[in-house]
Amino acid sequence: MNTQLAAVQKHRELIVQAQEYIWANPETGYREIKTSKYMEDAFEALGYELVRAGNIPGFYTVLDTGRPGPEVLVLGELDSLLCPEHPDADPETGAVHCCGHSAQCAALLGVAAALKEPGVLDGLCGRIRLCAVPAEELIEIKYRSELKRQGRIRYMGGKSEFLHRGYFDGVDIALMVHTSEGSGFRARKGSVGCLAKRVIYKGVSAHAGGCPWDGCNALYAATLGLSAINSIRETFREPDLVRVHPIITKGGGAVKAIPDQVIIESYVRGNSFEAIRQTNEKVNRALCGAALSLGANVDIQDTPGYAPLKNDGGMIELARDAAAYFPDIPFRYNDAPSTGSTDMGDLSCVMPVIHPYAPGAVGTSHGSDYYIQNPDLACVASAQWQLVMLTLLLQDDATRAKQIIASCEPEFASKEAYFECVNALACNGDRITYGDKDAVVHL
Repeated sequence: MNTQLAAVQKHRELIVQAQEYIWANPETGYREIKTSKYMEDAFEALGYELVRAGNIPGFYTVLDTGRPGPEVLVLGELDSLLCPEHPDADPETGAVHCCGHSAQCAALLGVAAALKEPGVLDGLCGRIRLCAVPAEELIEIKYRSELKRQGRIRYMGGKSEFLHRGYFDGVDIALMVHTSEGSGFRARKGSVGCLAKRVIYKGVSAHAGGCPWDGCNALYAATLGLSAINSIRETFREPDLVRVHPIITKGGGAVKAIPDQVIIESYVRGNSFEAIRQTNEKVNRALCGAALSLGANVDIQDTPGYAPLKNDGGMIELARDAAAYFPDIPFRYNDAPSTGSTDMGDLSCVMPVIHPYAPGAVGTSHGSDYYIQNPDLACVASAQWQLVMLTLLLQDDATRAKQIIASCEPEFASKEAYFECVNALACNGDRITYGDKDAVVHL
């Protein structure tokens, strides 16, 4: 693998500069205009022909070895988070890459540059698809809901959206290395999925001092709804790894007025679609009961978020074997799923994937003290690790890739079957119909 390692190292300056630029220009999901343009220019300077997403950021390109074989997808994520308290946050938007995606993009560029070096593709077969994908962090639900209303996107997550658009048609295997804290490469069994919720409590405004009895307090209904969710937490089964963590994003307009609208955002997380569905029904029952008790209404907007991630066993062994080429960087495997969520889970529903982690960051992930401390680990070594994985997959007539594909049993037989399942989770609208003497609740 010396050729592969040296090919990446040759482009260290290009890789590190990319990380520094993207870190300094953070943009949240489906807004990554500058980031995508930077990556597009860098890829085209390397001689790649790109397929751009067009009305949203992101692109992909396909490199054909000229010899028949499977197609492997390698991804990098364009978007940042929101963390206004971070010292490096954009002063206007609060955006910052305290998720490590700036390093992921730089590593993807490093893989792309190395693949153009002489000798790197020797002995490999099949095709390699390189993709800069938007919108992994599931934030700004109102903004993304508006994009959906406009018809610009169908799904909240970038990988789901790209899968829906056909940008991954023909792909057999996918891998993406995430940036992380710690000192070594690591992988784990998988992670939970999630459903995104936007909850709008609707009351009636009135003068809070003069005639509060003429109003219906949406804030009281919302806080009662949050209490009701807390009261059902004992019913969440521990093996399901359920997480429900709502926040109020709008709590009223003026202290002298009874709030007529209060907005809550939340996820419902779980390690299976069934766990997510069952838990969401309980949460909706709690939210509706609170509204009903005050005579308010509630618009619950349930939107499919991410599927549970299941890292393929053969791909985990691939990551372990590739890490052996880095004797100074340890490899760890954790058999317990993470309770975070990623749209890499959506791809794992239809193909074998691996979503491991490379070191080089410090601080708390998604926190105000998160930085890329060691770009040689977070970016350069990450790119080298990915290139070694690609080589192991596609060398020797792609024997290893073919074995992984043959042994994988994804949850869904096709992307169409997958989307049929996730689309069934979507439901929007007022949940209570009031009559003269009764009320009907629509969970």
